[in-house]
Amino acid sequence: MTARIYQRPKNAMQSGKAHIDQWLLEFVPAEARQPDPLMGWAGSGDTQSQVVLSFASRAEAEAYAARHGIAARAVNTPPRRLKLQTYADNFR
Repeated sequence: MTARIYQRPKNAMQSGKAHIDQWLLEFVPAEARQPDPLMGWAGSGDTQSQVVLSFASRAEAEAYAARHGIAARAVNTPPRRLKLQTYADNFR
């Protein structure tokens, strides 16, 4: 059972920054998704891929994974780069 620990990204559809301070522990799928022969929907028998745990800090998520014997890989959050420009730059 392997997992990925990462920080929740900012929602692209809204300007707010709610819940971006949370860290998530998400299990890596153990088997590939296959189309259902009757409906054609993609699915698998792996129920661990549906589990997503949230934590207040990265240390808490890593401690939880170590305590339960989960091999976890932490992904660092890339730094945010802002593109600063004025309204007048749109007309140059």
